[in-house]
Amino acid sequence: MTRSRSRKNPAAPAVTAADRPDADLSFTAFHQMNRASYVRYAETYLRHRQDAEEAIDSTFEHLLRTWDEVLLTENPAAYAWTVMRNKVVDHARARTRRPPVIDEAAFNTVALRDAVDPIGQITESLALFRALRQLTDRQQDVMVMIYLQGMNAPAVAAVLGMTSATVRSTVRHSLRRLREILGPDRTMEGQR
Repeated sequence: MTRSRSRKNPAAPAVTAADRPDADLSFTAFHQMNRASYVRYAETYLRHRQDAEEAIDSTFEHLLRTWDEVLLTENPAAYAWTVMRNKVVDHARARTRRPPVIDEAAFNTVALRDAVDPIGQITESLALFRALRQLTDRQQDVMVMIYLQGMNAPAVAAVLGMTSATVRSTVRHSLRRLREILGPDRTMEGQR
């Protein structure tokens, strides 16, 4: 029996997403559509699949408990992404690691594996990743998903709860900002 808080009995428990089949379906669909992208993103920062899955499981547990409120937000996908991002940071801190940063991802790039001058590539990559940390969270997320994970604009838009045009605009602004940070003698050849 579904219990709902009534005016006659305000102490009765409120209906939660777990009590409503339609909410279960929307949450299940959301989970199925986003889990793989969330895990891939978390793994980029946490560097271990098991840690990434734990952080994402915690994210979805939180989202399920608050699903009714999530659905009432202006942009549920964007809200869920913020929850996930915070859970990844919390997970890293709970493991007594530094908060997730992009720097170490430089050592896993294709550019390093194919570099003629690996030391020069490491130096260049570290400068780029330090510059990436100066971008906004949204810009960092978009750049990581596009360039490190190889996602296309429509896929990034679906996960982040924005339009493809917004993703492309974010990439343009991010690249412009990175060029400003890195200076005129540093180019970002091969960037999209």
